[in-house]
Amino acid sequence: MRGSSWVNQPSHLFNKAVGEQGIVQTQGVVRLDRASEPQPGLVVLAPRKDFYRSAHPSPQDVLLLIEVSDSTLRYDREVKVPLYARHGIPEVWIVDLQNGALHVYRKPESGKYLDQHAAQEPGVMLLAGLSGVAVDLSGIL
Repeated sequence: MRGSSWVNQPSHLFNKAVGEQGIVQTQGVVRLDRASEPQPGLVVLAPRKDFYRSAHPSPQDVLLLIEVSDSTLRYDREVKVPLYARHGIPEVWIVDLQNGALHVYRKPESGKYLDQHAAQEPGVMLLAGLSGVAVDLSGIL
């Protein structure tokens, strides 16, 4: 499974796990500021009655942001992750399709993530922004 097609199965898993506690957005815009509107592979957003029809989600709406990296790992890690940290995105995952790894970034502070780790076989992953919500990513890479 490559690139944008990777989001289909995780989207299904996240929708089931998150339920009414959030909104799962695939390949949609997140407005960080006037000059930056990235389109990550998958984002778990705080619930909103209008489902973000009236405006793009902003950093305070994001609970988890996932970038899918087939050939852009360096850019994602060196440019996008610090950008997300500067805007206070609480949790970012990079799905590294080339190396079969999940890179996890949590606890943004001063433009960096204090908690960073990677896993070849991530297994069950807890979402820091949603208490008690976990997604089983076993075998997904």
